[in-house]
Amino acid sequence: MGNTQGRTLIFTGDGKGKTTAALGMALRAVGHGQRVLILQFIKANIHSGERAALKNLPGVELLQMGRGFLTLPEDPRFEEHRRAAEEALKKAVEILEAGRNPLIILDEVCTAIMKNLLTEAQVIEAVSHRKEAAVLVLTGRGAGPGLMALADTVTEMRNLKHGLTAGWKAQEGVEF
Repeated sequence: MGNTQGRTLIFTGDGKGKTTAALGMALRAVGHGQRVLILQFIKANIHSGERAALKNLPGVELLQMGRGFLTLPEDPRFEEHRRAAEEALKKAVEILEAGRNPLIILDEVCTAIMKNLLTEAQVIEAVSHRKEAAVLVLTGRGAGPGLMALADTVTEMRNLKHGLTAGWKAQEGVEF
């Protein structure tokens, strides 16, 4: 059985777990035979545990359209990141208008706004193309008030304590 009521959810905040929560929703949707599309705005085509696992899940399409770690606005590569984010947003509109996926995840789109790659107004206009029955998930740090106002559910992940700040190195299966 497919979705009967579309919604928009946001996972934001400075803590870990935003993408992980969205991927948990993807896993649940696949378990119900639903198609899932995940569009990543920052991550590039790099090895990660989630990328490897998603390749093996039927009905899941992963598009990594970012350019990887963000540079400072003064860096000449910043424009490359901005153009990639704009292309990803155009692709998101195509996907939303097509209405083929009951679950659509725009991973790190809020971060793209926070880093001035996109404006909140651009993203609000893009997500207005969501089909009525689709569930749309937006992730990333710094979700703005405009996006939060249009969402049905907003969850803030807070960083109360983190091993990386205590000197732990990023670990396969935990951070990536």
